Amino acid sequence: MTDTTIPDVQGKPDTRHIAITRVGIRDIRLPLRVINKDGSTQDTVATAEMTVALPHHQKGTHMSRFIHLLNETAVLDPATFAALHTEMLARLKAEEGSIELTFPFFIKKQAPVSKTESLLDYRVRLLADGNRAHCEVRVEVTVAVTSLCPCSKEISQYGAHNQRSHIIINAVYDPATPFAIEELIRIGEEEGSCEIWATLKRPDEKYVTERAYENPKFVEDIVRDVAARLNDDARIQAYRVSSENFESIHNHSAYAQITCDKRV
Repeated sequence: MTDTTIPDVQGKPDTRHIAITRVGIRDIRLPLRVINKDGSTQDTVATAEMTVALPHHQKGTHMSRFIHLLNETAVLDPATFAALHTEMLARLKAEEGSIELTFPFFIKKQAPVSKTESLLDYRVRLLADGNRAHCEVRVEVTVAVTSLCPCSKEISQYGAHNQRSHIIINAVYDPATPFAIEELIRIGEEEGSCEIWATLKRPDEKYVTERAYENPKFVEDIVRDVAARLNDDARIQAYRVSSENFESIHNHSAYAQITCDKRV
């Protein structure tokens, strides 16, 4: 039996006249090569979600076409992600749709004093959503830092409590001037009380402890300082930045978020 004689059930008309906002695949993993800021690449494993809008008259979408497109996607970065979205709409004959890729991204870092090298991982999400005329691409990074409480430092005779914090930066870029994943990560690292490393020798631990003590920040300080950096970057059209501080002296987290759209 040839393809021309096998019935296309998904392509048949539907008589209920109810459009579906999004339909597709999710939670599928695939190997992916991501382009670094310097032009080199790194291999990772991404979890993907791909969906399209289904018009009211069409019974179903062609799920296998998502898989084919994913398997053809070998190398990716924020600058080329919009092209993947365009190709998805063409393959699925859809007017609008969304793509989300989530993957670990690794950066080799040198410890601050000993210069010991080690890889540190960050969670990255690439999100594309839109129609054939316009696609909005977002890059989201989760950056772990250490934060030290200004109040604890002020009221204590010695010492201050600190915690590990997750800064999440979700930014929309101007397609004409995209930014690299590492640039968002670096903004987050620089605006904590101190960045972290995978491997630290004793001189490095001393540096981290003293650096955080000299640079205390509330969760409110962290998101405001990150937001100030994003406000000054003309490439970024909109953003959402949040910080969750996993408190060391409380059984809860401290949380803050700022949302800004420079286009309005």
